[in-house]
Amino acid sequence: MTRIPDSHVYAVILAGGIGSSLWPLSRKKIPKQFLNLFNGGTMLQNTVERIAGAVPSENIYIVTGRQHIRLIHDYLPDFDSGNVIVEPAVRDTALCIALATTVIRKRDPEAVTVVLPSDHLVFDDEEFLRVVRKGVMLAREQKGLVTIGIQPDRPETRYGYIQTESSVMLGDEGSVYPDIQQFRVKTFAEKPDHGTALQFLQSRDFWWNSGIFIWHVDTIDHEFSRSMPELHKDMMTIHSHLGTDREESVIEDVYSWIHPISVDYAIMEKAEKVYMLAGNFGWTDLGCWDEVIKMLRDAGRDAYGEEVVRLDSENVFIRKPVDKAVVTIGVRDLIVVDTPEALLICIAGSSLDVRKAVDVLRREGLDQYL
Repeated sequence: MTRIPDSHVYAVILAGGIGSSLWPLSRKKIPKQFLNLFNGGTMLQNTVERIAGAVPSENIYIVTGRQHIRLIHDYLPDFDSGNVIVEPAVRDTALCIALATTVIRKRDPEAVTVVLPSDHLVFDDEEFLRVVRKGVMLAREQKGLVTIGIQPDRPETRYGYIQTESSVMLGDEGSVYPDIQQFRVKTFAEKPDHGTALQFLQSRDFWWNSGIFIWHVDTIDHEFSRSMPELHKDMMTIHSHLGTDREESVIEDVYSWIHPISVDYAIMEKAEKVYMLAGNFGWTDLGCWDEVIKMLRDAGRDAYGEEVVRLDSENVFIRKPVDKAVVTIGVRDLIVVDTPEALLICIAGSSLDVRKAVDVLRREGLDQYL
């Protein structure tokens, strides 16, 4: 797959999160996107390499926090430091995307940006790039916001959902990649309970929300002005100070007052025109240890290292430091993740509750373990 023949296409990789769902391996000092879970590079490295198949490297931006700049230099030593956008604090995706849009719009007012998380797993890179390529064309032609939905195969409660209009649109034979389904978006839905997720699955018009977005900078700027006018005004102030000695202080001022909110709630649910492409490229957000274990076992691996002995034990996953022996005797359905400073032991199938455990540690003032 050749790169998109358009020098105005940019990628924005969101790499500022903590990834507490994979605690204790994912921590503030080394979050999920910097983990090498499958011995094939970190998820951030893989994300940069994947999107570089469509977008020139000089047009790829990474948004992260100050505490992770060093990690980016360590894992991506050839990445242009001028394309690292630094957030003063974590404020969820709406502010993160607004800042990145402002920076890129200053550089190129004709830019179309592909916004994607840094910590998701994609199985078919070529198909992913085909969908992105079509999304760029759709964003330009329709002057709307484009997202990518994943066909659900189970009533998953960890994901947000996208409901589409009942009929496929713009899928005529003369279009580019007519086999990629395109829909108008009807609504976005929050993470559901199991019963609601089952209804979504049975309705066949709900898709998992991948968190991947494509739009022209003018289009998303217009939506920010409609739905978050105060933030939009602040972004205009940032725009005027980019490249000056006041840039950093102005950005910090904005981050000091804004409340965290996702781009789905702040913008996508209220936008005038939203389109969705079906992403049939194999996808997971690796949002819990059970999902990681499934991926490892699908690849024929269920533990790291050879110093693990299981006696009369079944369905036991061990993630441990190198050169540490572990023996299990007579246990079933366990997840054990051991690090030098913290240890997780939970029943298989219950790793979604790791986030709750992290919240408890935070409330107890045990931040040194987060």
